[in-house]
Amino acid sequence: MPLPPKVPRDLALAPVAAEVDLNLQRFRDLTLEEVRVQLDLELDRPEMRRTRDERAARVLHAALRNVNMHHWSAEITTDGARLRLTGGSVTLDLGLSATLLRYIERDGGVS
Repeated sequence: MPLPPKVPRDLALAPVAAEVDLNLQRFRDLTLEEVRVQLDLELDRPEMRRTRDERAARVLHAALRNVNMHHWSAEITTDGARLRLTGGSVTLDLGLSATLLRYIERDGGVS
């Protein structure tokens, strides 16, 4: 059964989620090193502090790049596995690829 929009902002969720997902697609099949290099190029800066929070913020920034958020908010979840969109009557979690999760958690050994 479809979930009807409850507030006007709900009507923008699908396009926001689709654009964010398109931005994340280009990272899905990359190696950890390729993710790091691609983020360095896309964000025009390398990792500085080399912390988990910085890596999560970099993934989030790349995911939201050039996306009109229509007053939705986004964050990487504390487990690093999802990008959460909030701001309407519902919350939507977009799953991150295993490579992005490993990049954020840095269990792949990339320095």
